[in-house]
Amino acid sequence: MGRNFKIIMVLSMFMFLLALLGSEALAIPAFARKYSMSCKVCHTPFPKLKPYGDDFMNNGYVIKGKETPRYYIDTGDNLLSLLRELPIAIRFDGFLSLNNANNHRFDFAAPFVIKLLSGGEIAPHISYFLYFLFTEKGEVAGLEDAFIMLNDLFKKPLDIYLGQFQVSDPLFKRELRLTYEDYRIYCTKVGNARADLTYDRGVMITYSFARGPDICLEVVNGLGLHPADDVDTFDTDKYKNLLLRLSQKVNKSLRVGAFGYLGREKQGQVDDQLWMLGGDFTWGLPKLELNVQYVERRDDNPYFWVLAPEAIRTRGGFAELIYLPKADDSRWYTTALFNWVDSQQPDIRYTSFGLHYGYLVRRNMRATIEGTYVFKSDLGNYFRLGLGLITGF
Repeated sequence: MGRNFKIIMVLSMFMFLLALLGSEALAIPAFARKYSMSCKVCHTPFPKLKPYGDDFMNNGYVIKGKETPRYYIDTGDNLLSLLRELPIAIRFDGFLSLNNANNHRFDFAAPFVIKLLSGGEIAPHISYFLYFLFTEKGEVAGLEDAFIMLNDLFKKPLDIYLGQFQVSDPLFKRELRLTYEDYRIYCTKVGNARADLTYDRGVMITYSFARGPDICLEVVNGLGLHPADDVDTFDTDKYKNLLLRLSQKVNKSLRVGAFGYLGREKQGQVDDQLWMLGGDFTWGLPKLELNVQYVERRDDNPYFWVLAPEAIRTRGGFAELIYLPKADDSRWYTTALFNWVDSQQPDIRYTSFGLHYGYLVRRNMRATIEGTYVFKSDLGNYFRLGLGLITGF
């Protein structure tokens, strides 16, 4: 008990010192710089998006009726839209952690992530977004999100995204979560199959009915960010995977959704056919938000056995509760996250529960402390405690 108490005291003191760092303003990220507005307009706390932030993103990173003057260079050519300044921002995540699944010692994990982000409108109704991971877990990861967006086609709420994106983006966006702990079911791979609900290459089409549901259709390679082969081909088979998503706002506080995913992958002369079905909902009040996701998955031969195909059933989900004591004006917040993955493949089973506390040192700087107990995993059960400093500028 004495040793644990000392650890908690050290982390608490470090958290307090981080809070004292907020005496000077930092540069604000690219979109806030462009419109000379606070990060609070779209985020609370960053990177979590408010409804207004969702609208801004879905509108191609443009605020209607508030376009900034001199955004484009006047070249005298009406067919040329050339940005006067390239919008760039940086995100830096660093952590101090104690993980008793490893060596029971403190680990300085800083930088844990450094991202270079850029995005904006490059022509009327044509936008882009990308980020490059300079480092993630000590390695250069490269491009993850990188797409062109065609916005409000035919003057309708019809958008098309082409490039790299997360398959789960229409559900819950992993990159915008507040916790260090991931949404585990989204990044679970079964057997040797490469399809999951994280990054992939393809096209995403969205349409929003005025009083009806939001609809999303994705057509992707189904291989993740697999590099091109010797003849510059990214997809290693002839198949494409499909996702169809429906989402409906029931009232001011409740949104419900469902999705279906159908895929097929070939390795050698053997196929794995898979499907996923899922349901989710968000119940949100000004001070409290509950996000729940459930996913059911079936693979008929994910190990690609030739003689004895083995079907595997996988299911899981998460529940996330976010508390903001002063709603949008909150400087501190808390989050609880429960993860659950069950499968006939033993090494991907996972159950965890974590508590996260964060304090906004500045609008674009968070100091965090998070403890997660893993009840079940391929490493057994263990506890992870960490604190972090996350900033975007």
